[in-house]
Amino acid sequence: ESYEALEPKYEVIRQLLKSRARAGLTQDAVAERMGTTKSAISRLEGAGKHAPSLTTLRRYAQAVGCRLQIKLVPQK
Repeated sequence: ESYEALEPKYEVIRQLLKSRARAGLTQDAVAERMGTTKSAISRLEGAGKHAPSLTTLRRYAQAVGCRLQIKLVPQK
C-alpha cells in the first residue's frame, strides 16, 4: 500500500529523467535553460520530500523540449 501511494511520485521522476536523457542534456544544461541551479534540478529529479509546482514542471518540460501533460485516470 505504501508503494502504491508513492508510485505517482516515482513515475514523475522517471519521466523527468527519461525526457532529459532523450534531449541529451545534463542537469547543468537544464538548469541554465530554466534559469536555476544544478542543485535545484538535482532536487527536482530526486526522491526527496520536494513537491514541485506545476509551473516548475512546465518549465522543466520546455527546457527538455517537451510539453507537460497531466491526466486523471479512473480508479480500478
